[in-house]
Order: sequence, then structure tokens, then C-alpha cells
Amino acid sequence: MISDMKRDIENLEDIQLVVNTFYGRVQKNNLIGPIFASRITDWTPHLEKMYRFWQTILLHEHTYSGSPFPPHATLPVEQEHFDTWLGLWEAVIDEFFEGENATEAKRRGKIMAQLFHYKIDYLKNHPQMKPLV
Repeated sequence: MISDMKRDIENLEDIQLVVNTFYGRVQKNNLIGPIFASRITDWTPHLEKMYRFWQTILLHEHTYSGSPFPPHATLPVEQEHFDTWLGLWEAVIDEFFEGENATEAKRRGKIMAQLFHYKIDYLKNHPQMKPLV
């Protein structure tokens, strides 16, 4: 009997599946796709950075260093953009995985969306402030 039970995110290949599928859908999305397209012309370095980021967060394999917010600080985005981003992120995870790391990936995505939205909104309303690099 073939099981249709999903397993948890366990390794780099799992993270690559999530990240590649997610960003493939982002690029096709009418709302957020054009924003990404205006900033990213070569997806390979971005995807590789995202693999390292999520590998560090979910698998505790410290391959990412840096600050994820500064490249996003001046994006022309509002709540609907973050809602779309998060909806795509959670849908991809739910499509392939379930378990502790999958739940953590969704939780971290939600926290990042909220935090990034708050910071971007703050910078829009306080143009004299400069984002930390």
C-alpha cells in the first residue's frame, strides 16, 4: 500500500524543493512577481542564499550569515503583498511537507512577513531614518 503521508523537511534537498517551488510561483504571481522581477535578474544567487537561510533556520546547519532585511527596506509593498507572499509560502510547504520543521517554516515566514511589513511601513513614514545595513 502506498502511503500519502507527508514527511517533515529534513535536509537541503527538501529546502531546495520548497524554495524553488515557492519562487517559481512568486515569479508567476501578478501582484508580487513584478516586484521581484524588478530587483532580481539572476535568480541563481538569490535562490542559493535562500537555501542557506532556511538551512540555517530549520536544520540548524549554519550556512547563512547576513542580515535579511536591508535588501527589502525600500520595496514598494503593502500588507496585501505580504499576505500574498505568505499565502504562497504556506501553500508550498503544505503541499509537500508536514511536521515540526514544516510548522516552524510557516511560523518563521509569518514572523518575517509581519516584521518586514512593520519595518518597511516605519521607514516609509519616517523618511529621515536610514535602514541599518
